[in-house]
Amino acid sequence: MTLTSYKARPRRKIIGFSPEILQALELLARDSGRSVQSLADEAFGDLLGKYHRPTSLKDALRESTRRLPANDDVPPERHGT
Repeated sequence: MTLTSYKARPRRKIIGFSPEILQALELLARDSGRSVQSLADEAFGDLLGKYHRPTSLKDALRESTRRLPANDDVPPERHGT
């Protein structure tokens, strides 16, 4: 197995749901013709977006450059001139 094929595979985590939530998720998945995994991907993507967290390396790099004042288009204020 190569390193790239290992990274391309999705990683698995076990998440517990209450029986009521799991039943509602399964019904939603069935009614919408999607999988619970697809619904979970969408939900976690929305959650990360809510907290302004990047979901990819490209997004993380883009955000990191926006946080640096040197990358702003506004000229710095001059004091004492």
